[in-house]
Amino acid sequence: MTSSLSPAVRRLIAATLVNTLGNGVYAAVGALYLTRAVGLSVGHVGVGLTIAALVGLVASTPLGVVADRLEPKTAYVGFLLLQAITMTSLTQVRSFGWYVAVAAVTAIADSGQRGAKGALIAGVAPADQRVRTRAILRVVTNIGMAVGMAAAGVVLAVDRREVYVVALLANAATYVVTAGLVRFGMPAVARVPAAAGPSGLTAVRDRRFLVFVGLDGVLSMHGALAQIGIPLWVATATDAPRWMISVLLVLNSAAVILLQVRISRGTEHLSGAARAGRRAGVLLAITCLVLALSDATSGAVTIGLLIAAALAHVLGEMLQSAGGWGISFELAPPGAQGQYQGAYAMGHQIGDLVAPLLITTVAVSWGWPGWLLTAGVFLVAGLFVPVVVQEPEPLMQPAV
Repeated sequence: MTSSLSPAVRRLIAATLVNTLGNGVYAAVGALYLTRAVGLSVGHVGVGLTIAALVGLVASTPLGVVADRLEPKTAYVGFLLLQAITMTSLTQVRSFGWYVAVAAVTAIADSGQRGAKGALIAGVAPADQRVRTRAILRVVTNIGMAVGMAAAGVVLAVDRREVYVVALLANAATYVVTAGLVRFGMPAVARVPAAAGPSGLTAVRDRRFLVFVGLDGVLSMHGALAQIGIPLWVATATDAPRWMISVLLVLNSAAVILLQVRISRGTEHLSGAARAGRRAGVLLAITCLVLALSDATSGAVTIGLLIAAALAHVLGEMLQSAGGWGISFELAPPGAQGQYQGAYAMGHQIGDLVAPLLITTVAVSWGWPGWLLTAGVFLVAGLFVPVVVQEPEPLMQPAV
C-alpha cells in the first residue's frame, strides 16, 4: 500500500499513527476523566464541547491562511505542540471556566493542524497521489484509534484520577513525538509570499467552493448516523440484540481499513470526485430507507437489513471522504491550499454541530417519516455536488 509513496509521505503516515494512538486513548477516557476525576457535570462537558466546536469553526479558515503564509510544515508542527500543551493543561483543570478555556484553545489548535496538514499533503505528495495519501492516512487513523481505544480499557478498568492523568499525559507525549517526526523527517513546503499568493479572503469569497463545503457538510453527517443514529435505532426501535451495535461499528471500521484506498481511486480529478459525492448521497439515502424498513421486521430479517444498511452507509462514507478530498484539492488555487483545506473542514464542523440534533429528533424520534426526510436530505446534497463543482461545458467549440 505504501511501496510507491515518497519518504516524506511515509514519515507522515508514521506520524499519523503515533498521533492517533494517543487520540484513541483520549477518545475513550476523556469524558470520564472530566466527569469522574474533575467533577464536571455531563451538561457542563456538553456545553464546553459545543463552545469549543464553535471556536474551531470560526478559526478554521483564518488558521489555514496562517499555514499558507507561515509554511505548512512549520504551522503543523506548531499546532501539534500547542495541542500537547493544552492536553497537559487539561490535567490541571479544576473548574468549568478553566475547562472551557482549555477546550477553546484545543479547538483552535485542532482546526489549525487540520488545515496545515492538508496543505502539507498537497505540498509533499504529487497531485495524482494526494487523494490516495489521504485515503491511506484515514486507514492508519482508524487503526491507530482502534488500538488506542483498546489500550484505554486498562485505564477505564482502574478508574482512578492518577491513571486518567497518566493517559492524558501519554496523549500529550504523542503530539510531541508526532511533531518531531514531521519536523525532522519531512521537507519544508515552498511558502508563497503574501504579495504573490491569493488573498486571505479567497476561500470565503469563492461561492462555488463554499456551496460545495455546505453540501459536503451535509453528507458528512454520516458520522453521527453511524455513532448515534444507528445505535439508538437498533436499541429502541428494532428487535435486534444490542450486541448488533458493536457488530455494525466493527464492520464499519474494518471496511474503511480494507477498502478506503481502493474506493478512492478515480477521485484525484474533479469529475471523478464529483461523481463520488453524488454516489455517496445516493448510498446514504439508501441507508436511511433500509433503516426505516427495519422497524417493521423481526428476527433474521431485521439483522439482515441492519447489515445491509451498515454496508451502504460505509460505502457512502468512503465515497464522501474521497470525493471531498479530491474536490478540496482541485478547487484550491496555488498558494492557498491551507486556507481552502481550513474552509473545507468547516463543512464537517458544521455537520458535527447539526447532525446530532437532526439524527436524534427527526430520524430516530419520528420513525420512518423521519428516515425518509433524512434520506431526502442526503440525496439532494449528493445530487447537487457535481452540479456545483463542475464547470459547465461550452455550448460551442471555438473555430480553429
